[in-house]
Formats: sequence, C-alpha cells, structure tokens
Amino acid sequence: MKQPKQQQGFTVPELLIVMVVTALLTSVILIFVFYFWRYSYVLDYSQDSLVQRLNANDFLRDNLGASTGLINQNSIADSHANIIDTNNGPGYWQLLHATPGNYAVKNDGTDVGLFYFRRYSINASNNFIMNGSKPYEDEFVLYLDSAGKRLMLRSIANPSASNNKTITSCPLNLASASCPADKVIIENVQSADLRYFSRSGNLIDWTSIIDPNTGNYAGPDFANVEVVEITINVARAAFYSSTNSTSNSTIIRIALRNY
Repeated sequence: MKQPKQQQGFTVPELLIVMVVTALLTSVILIFVFYFWRYSYVLDYSQDSLVQRLNANDFLRDNLGASTGLINQNSIADSHANIIDTNNGPGYWQLLHATPGNYAVKNDGTDVGLFYFRRYSINASNNFIMNGSKPYEDEFVLYLDSAGKRLMLRSIANPSASNNKTITSCPLNLASASCPADKVIIENVQSADLRYFSRSGNLIDWTSIIDPNTGNYAGPDFANVEVVEITINVARAAFYSSTNSTSNSTIIRIALRNY
C-alpha cells in the first residue's frame, strides 16, 4: 500500500513571520520614498524661489536705478488706481510717506502700496522724449497684491510724451491689449521691509521728527531719499502641506539718480 504524499507549504507561524517582515520592509521603503519625494519638492521650490529672487533683484535695480526719485503720490492720473486717495478722488493712489518698516500682505486681500517713483520718458529708440529742455517723466507704483501674494509694478505713462515706450498698465483682472497687465515682479510674497537713506547713509524716516505746534510728523520725506533698501520676504507651501515648506528673503539696495 502506497504511503500518502506529504503536503509541502508554510506553517501558520512561518506565514505570519513573512507577512510581518514584508510589511516592515514595505513601510521602510514607503517612508524613504515619501521623504525623498518631499525633499525633492522642497528643493525644487527653493531653487524656483532663488531664480525669482534673482530676477526681482535685477528688475528692481534696472528700473529704480534709472529713476529720477521717489514721490509721495502719482501726479499723472491712473484710472485704475488700486488704493484710491479719498482726498484727491479717483485716479490718485493713496498718499504715502517715507516711513521705514515691514509691510505685509493683508488677510482681507486689500493691496498695499509701498512707494512711487518717476523715470524719464523714452521712445522706441531709447531716446529721451523732451519737454523743452527737460525730459517728460513717467510714473510707477510698487505695491503688494495681497490676494495673489505678489509684488507688482504699475506703469503710468505720461500722456504728453509722444511715441512713449512706456504703456500704462492695469490690474490683472482688467488687462487688455491697450492696457497690459501690471508687471509681476515676484510671487509668494509675505511682506516687504523698506528702509530709506540719504547719500551719506543717514536713515530717512518721516516719523522721526514731530512738529511741536501741530503734533504732526515733519521728518525728511521721499524727496530726500537717495538710496532705497527693499527686503522681500517670500514663503511657499508644498501642495501636500498647509504650512510653508520654504522661506527666504532677499535684500536689494539701490542708489537713485536724484542727486
């Protein structure tokens, strides 16, 4: 009589051991993959932030370095002013003063004006457009777009300057062929720190002096600013995270032409 064949296979304890070991190895691999994937995204965001900050540095140096000075308010009417001065009415941005400090994007989405500056009007051949013996001037607004967390530049072309290379720009939602969108200088902005200096290096602060008769600030203002320092603070969260995974700052100091 033939003996019955012995069945081959895992015992229950052996099967449990294999399952536990497999689960542990799988967990280790998944954790490694997750952290490697997370680190890759953080590194990618950091590199993107570095490129944006370098581009912002170059753009602001080129534009502010060629300016003829900072001003308290636009004198050329802007029909799409984001922050309207209630005293002067539509067309004029809020009056600003040379007050150093931190200016953060607002939670309610309201835009934040940083400062305004002038620059000579030029034509397509990069020649000055003259108004008699003096060139015409265009005006520009540097502001924080709180809703999009972007540092923006509004251009306001001088309407009297014929063949002006500068074209008046508009908010992104109102942009058209005749009114291009405001320039996005850098995205993911949290705040901007501003400081102003004279040519000799003295800090200019409109709030540094108070008129004893009126109690109002009477310190040096934008007309005295010859050097601008802008610190742009940016932060970005990865799509899988609710908190910022990268945070960087860049300091830009620019000497103006108004001396």
